[in-house]
Amino acid sequence: MNRGLLLLIFGSYIVLAWNFASRTPSWQVPDEPAHYNYVRFIATTGRLPVLQPGDYDQNYLSEIVSRGFPPELSIDPLRYEFHQPPLYYLLMVPVFLLFRGSLLPLRLASAALGLLQILLAYAAVRRLFPERPAWAIGVAAVFAFLPQHVAMNSGVNNDALAEALILSLWLWIARELRGHRRHAWIGGLLLGAGFLTKTTVYPMALVALVAVLARAALEGRPWPERLRRLLPWLLPAFALGTLWWVRNSVVYGWPDFLGLQQHDRVVVGQPRTAEWIARFGLMATLDRLRTFTFQSFWGQFGWMGVVLDARWYLLFAWLTVLGLLGLALHLGRHRQASMLWGLRGLLLLLAFGLTAGTYLWYNLFFVQHQGRYLFPALLPIALGLVVGWLAWTERGAAEGLGAACGLGIIGLGLAGVIYGDPPVMLILLLAGTGLTATLAARLPTLRSYLALMALLGAFALDLHLILWTIPSAFGGS
Repeated sequence: MNRGLLLLIFGSYIVLAWNFASRTPSWQVPDEPAHYNYVRFIATTGRLPVLQPGDYDQNYLSEIVSRGFPPELSIDPLRYEFHQPPLYYLLMVPVFLLFRGSLLPLRLASAALGLLQILLAYAAVRRLFPERPAWAIGVAAVFAFLPQHVAMNSGVNNDALAEALILSLWLWIARELRGHRRHAWIGGLLLGAGFLTKTTVYPMALVALVAVLARAALEGRPWPERLRRLLPWLLPAFALGTLWWVRNSVVYGWPDFLGLQQHDRVVVGQPRTAEWIARFGLMATLDRLRTFTFQSFWGQFGWMGVVLDARWYLLFAWLTVLGLLGLALHLGRHRQASMLWGLRGLLLLLAFGLTAGTYLWYNLFFVQHQGRYLFPALLPIALGLVVGWLAWTERGAAEGLGAACGLGIIGLGLAGVIYGDPPVMLILLLAGTGLTATLAARLPTLRSYLALMALLGAFALDLHLILWTIPSAFGGS
């Protein structure tokens, strides 16, 4: 049954990615024009671009985005991604040349990397937690059906390759934790490829090094041997990374080996956090950070301009709360038995903490309240939610949840009668949740079929968004 569910996930993602790529209007994926121009520059000049003053014009960007990228406004001035590492763009150049710069083939090439992500996410969780195959299926489903994730993977941007490399690194970390040290240098090459793709991969260097040292420590190895075990990871990674770092140091000057200081100098006019707070106040800024981060993690499309109906966000909030409460329940009830309390769980928590910390740190300086920046940590996020959701299928938890949902339905129904405005959506969520948890707990043979229904429901939701909701927001049919 698991193989069938996995094939269903793959097939569903292909349908969704095709529709997101083909139906999303040109350039209506965040930063897509700037990423496209990077590919075009390499394809037409044979050189890597250099970020220079004038490559970012906030007024022009605001105008072209607000007007929906009309034909009379060229995307050529949007070059502010020219500081990015080159690997993704180099891989896209053959697609660009083969299809003469057509946007759709480039989008589909990125979507193919998204399909690879699903496979890698499944394989990584299977290797990290072979005792829990359901966790791997659930995580693969989150990667395939999270609306914002599908939308981003179906546009031209280097996130698709960066996430694929992060997931590949998790595979090799899992091998390391199980004592399989042969070919550890491949992990080093993957890390180096990450250095050449995007800085969002960099936190995985610390995760990998902690994993190697922790495994050696558990085996009682002396410090010299522990450090030697790092060499197959460090040497290939730094050999590849150094190529890019030296180039940037020559082009932008030391110590700007990542090109980020040059980026900060060029993006004059980009909203700064200090200015935003001065204009709108601290509380309003924090409220925007909270709201936009949540909404744009699940689904806020275009250039953050396509906000969904509040009922969708109620559904996403309900799923989030169920997942987090269920995860806390799982950790509390299975202190000794849960694998999440061990080294594997700590490494996942470290990866999430580094990504979330980087996101918050960046927002101390620039107003970038976009939940998609948490996708480099989607593996630990997805796993936490899946573990939480599955926790409610255990007998005692399901009975408690069913009772709570029943009481909630009664309370909301009475309030609706009294005030004349029953919250139908929330009542349906409570009813569906209570019924599903009760059936899964009392009739374990139905769990595979309930999982199938959940996957089909997620597919239908995404398909509805791309066939009707998103096109109508852009003025389509």
